[in-house]
Amino acid sequence: MNWFGMSTGSAGGSRFLGAVGALWGIAGLSLILGRGLHSMLPFVSELEETPFGWIHWSALAVSLLFMGYAEGYKGFQLKFSPRAAARALYLKNNPTLVRAVFAPFFCIGFFHATRKRKMIAYSLTTMIVLLIIFVRQLPQPWRGIIDAGVLLGLGWGLVSFWIFAAKAFFGKGYDVSPETPDA
Repeated sequence: MNWFGMSTGSAGGSRFLGAVGALWGIAGLSLILGRGLHSMLPFVSELEETPFGWIHWSALAVSLLFMGYAEGYKGFQLKFSPRAAARALYLKNNPTLVRAVFAPFFCIGFFHATRKRKMIAYSLTTMIVLLIIFVRQLPQPWRGIIDAGVLLGLGWGLVSFWIFAAKAFFGKGYDVSPETPDA
């Protein structure tokens, strides 16, 4: 394979590149999500030492319910995780050096994706960065309350990604579109 994905070598080399790229995509995306989980954990842990009134308990319940449903279930389980697993499987079967090297970002949909998928990936990433900047400004317990909901949604997302990746690679007939220009 050359830099542009044109075949220049053996089928065995292509299979190896595809397997390594797919594994890096799954591991790298897991590291990205895991890093997010790890960075929020201290702020959520601080809530244990914070006295809560009824408004705090109510806000925590709303944060957990909303983020569990909106981020974990609707965002990750129904949309992102199946597609990211499909893109890792696509990478395994259609490797290029660029896709393999940048596999976590390929799995997210930052490149070699439909125009709509790229727009969604870049827009969501921008929105997440802006929300992180905003939430960092909040005092405790509000930051921890919001982070607790995000922690639940992100954890749900990571586990659902692993489940869909297992289905894609070890199941039969994984039928989710990778949303690539040629799919």
